[in-house]
Amino acid sequence: MESFIHLRKGKTPRRVHADLDGLKDDELGRGGFTGRTANMYRRHDPTAYRAVGPLRPVDVLADQLKPSDATDANGGPLLMFSNADCRVLLSRRGEAMPYYARHVDGDLLCFVHSGGGLLETEFGPLRYRPGDWIYVPKACTWRQVPDAETTMLMIEATDEFRVPPPGTLGRHFPFDPSQAVIPDPDPIDEDGRDQYDVRLIHEGGPTTLYYQHNPLDVEGWRGDNFAFSFNISDYNVVTSDSVHLPPTVHLFMQATGVYVMNFLPKPAEGTPGTERTPWYHRNVDYDEIAFFHGGSLYGIPMPPGLISHAPQGVHHGAPEKARERARRKFDDYTRVDWQVIAIDTRRRLTPSPEILANDLGQH
Repeated sequence: MESFIHLRKGKTPRRVHADLDGLKDDELGRGGFTGRTANMYRRHDPTAYRAVGPLRPVDVLADQLKPSDATDANGGPLLMFSNADCRVLLSRRGEAMPYYARHVDGDLLCFVHSGGGLLETEFGPLRYRPGDWIYVPKACTWRQVPDAETTMLMIEATDEFRVPPPGTLGRHFPFDPSQAVIPDPDPIDEDGRDQYDVRLIHEGGPTTLYYQHNPLDVEGWRGDNFAFSFNISDYNVVTSDSVHLPPTVHLFMQATGVYVMNFLPKPAEGTPGTERTPWYHRNVDYDEIAFFHGGSLYGIPMPPGLISHAPQGVHHGAPEKARERARRKFDDYTRVDWQVIAIDTRRRLTPSPEILANDLGQH
């Protein structure tokens, strides 16, 4: 039963996620760290298992995956994970799209891992660079023109993405929406081609519409439904000196059943005895995807482009050796320099065959 009072049974530390004295901190929680919780203090590492069957963690490297747009300008992104609420894709486009795209099953949220270029949209052009989030509303027509090969993590939600409601910290945390880049209209003239192809991306598709004029011909717009970009360097990280905060405080945008978070450089917890590494958990109500953008964790480089999927109900977390090192190096580091993009989904995600074929744990 949910209560203001939390029970204690057996041997437990006085502070949460601190002063473990050799025990292993394992959280069994509901509602993605916001519901009822039980912190179990174990003798052994709960991630020290061998999984057989479909419900197991998966790790892949983005540069080992082969989206068709990496080698064919007419190609598209690679489907990595999906459920009824969203699809998670990877793009590695090096050439301008000869067609225009329109995702008609849901909003599109893209994270730029590497590369730079231009996204032409009906609302106007958006320049992009590494660390940018790009939001494209459902059924908005757009076209990508890279300056250099661009690796993008793409999340298509069947419901609309929304900025999380302001909490007790106010409207500028975790980020200030006035830092978003909003395009100005810039209609594009015809370039002499006979027709302009608009590819409708949808379940059971695609469908192609053929126009005799450039579809990005908008002279002006008004309203509160528009494309924009936002760079993670402008994200306001919420921190604590005495406890490692749960992932939910780093929420960026959300749709029904889909939550997107930024784990970014921040001051490390400074109160002695505090665990600086996220505790073991099995997040029983959410699948988790972590996309490693870059950085390091207490001097150990994080593999850029690593994509890690942890299904709900299955233990995951940094191995005990990494935790022991973080404790041993407590006085050597005052910051956490990681850059990780996280996606939590309420429904179970199904990995695509390409993801399973490239799973590092199976090779």
